[in-house]
Amino acid sequence: MRKTNRYPVEHANSLWQIYKTVPFWKVMKNFIFIQLGRYTPFLRVKNWLYRTFLRMKVGKKTAFALMVMPDIMFPEKISVGSNCVIGYNTTILAHEYLIKEYRIGDVVIGNDVMIGANTTILPGITIGDGAVVSSATLVNRDVPSGAFVGGNPMRVIYTKEEMAKRMGEDKTPE
Repeated sequence: MRKTNRYPVEHANSLWQIYKTVPFWKVMKNFIFIQLGRYTPFLRVKNWLYRTFLRMKVGKKTAFALMVMPDIMFPEKISVGSNCVIGYNTTILAHEYLIKEYRIGDVVIGNDVMIGANTTILPGITIGDGAVVSSATLVNRDVPSGAFVGGNPMRVIYTKEEMAKRMGEDKTPE
């Protein structure tokens, strides 16, 4: 189960009530800095933008590829560990607006995590240290440390133990 806080709404769907949940000027500021980050080829500059203006927690030597889309309304709820690679065009959501409610949840990505291109990470998700997420995956539940996951919806392809065994078998004797 994803860890999100749920907020019921009345009358129109929750997206029509967006500026009751997040200030307009915050969204505008976030939009500008996210767009700068999406097109910036300089990793240090991108991480600085995300830390400084979006209040994201970004570890050392983490690399956001071009076109990565952090949550525009609640980027401060995203935490990415050190030495991670976030693949091209990945979307990291910390909110979801539904018909009768909206939900907000922290996204925690551990250290040494590889996330493939075109992946979508939903709110309230934790991805453990050393995990690998295949390209085009819908991350709809937590990912165990060291696991290799993929698909839509996501499934565990190899556990940490299975990955260690496979990596050991791939080594050629010297």
